[in-house]
Amino acid sequence: KVQRADLVRVLRDGVVLHDSKLSSLKRFKDDVREVTAGFECGVIVEGLLDVQVGDQLEFYHKEQVR
Repeated sequence: KVQRADLVRVLRDGVVLHDSKLSSLKRFKDDVREVTAGFECGVIVEGLLDVQVGDQLEFYHKEQVR
């Protein structure tokens, strides 16, 4: 599942190209907080302008552990 607060890492040919946060997460035309696996969605990655076919997106979040 992808959540709006997640961070995203963009990989091209196994090399990290960009590491940032999501600016937007949409399902059809609606802004959403999360999208579960198996559903299409649209994302805007903050600061990423060059996207190519075959790029991989890894979504993750950081947790503070005591």
